[in-house]
Amino acid sequence: MPLYRPSELTAFLEKEGLHAKKALSQNFLIDGNLVKRILEDANVQEGDVILEIGPGPGVLTEALLEKNVDLYAVEKDHKFAKLLPRLTENKEGGRLTVFEEDALKFDLVSFEKSIKPKKAKLIANLPYNITTPILTHYVKAKDCFEKLVVMVQAEVADRITSKPSTKEYGSITVFLNFFSNPSFCFKVKKQSFIPAPSVDSAVIKLDLKDPPLTSVEEQEMFFQIVRGGFSQRRKMLRTSLKSLFPHVDWNQALISIGINELSRPENLSLQDFLNLYQSVKKEFPLP
Repeated sequence: MPLYRPSELTAFLEKEGLHAKKALSQNFLIDGNLVKRILEDANVQEGDVILEIGPGPGVLTEALLEKNVDLYAVEKDHKFAKLLPRLTENKEGGRLTVFEEDALKFDLVSFEKSIKPKKAKLIANLPYNITTPILTHYVKAKDCFEKLVVMVQAEVADRITSKPSTKEYGSITVFLNFFSNPSFCFKVKKQSFIPAPSVDSAVIKLDLKDPPLTSVEEQEMFFQIVRGGFSQRRKMLRTSLKSLFPHVDWNQALISIGINELSRPENLSLQDFLNLYQSVKKEFPLP
């Protein structure tokens, strides 16, 4: 009996004396159709290398192993981590390696070396309390991953996949578009989990790409401008950035790239911000 069935999952949790921990944002998926759709959107194929974050009891893990993949699971919860190997006992299917550790401290350098020349796909029902740190960390690992397919809060999915000049559009949108091509896959009702979270969720896909600026120094300066602009999003961009870089003529910089000087940060696309950065770097050297 597959774990996504509520009766099977509940029986397993009761047998092992386990429960979802609120502190770890644990909510377990109980819809087989959604599990299937996640694997389809990730285009999971036999022989793929998969990294799963926060597998918990192993609902997604079980389905992934049935695809005969090389699966690496990063689980912080000791009780769940020690039970995951049961999913491969006396069964044909994929290979499972479990890392009992914090996903934010997972050694990506060593992982990348261990799977070369392949690249991995990251698939996860992400803990909501660390969604942004996880995404901003892993999206930069283009040499290690080809894509991230993750479950996040619905409002977070809307922000990540939003377009310029919308209320959802923000610095996280620009950041993730800098390193990837985000797309919205499908919405997930809160009733699809045990226990049910307070909000709906959604699955998104981030196809990783080469960033438009390659040096770490340039990236840091670029994102200073982006974050500075969105720090006071109700104000005009020139006003917010003037307090950050007072020596720059932001009016002139905006006009030089064809942007109205009265624009607010949410009016600029990723390319607009890149053009602004290049213009400012050329005309008004940044510190």
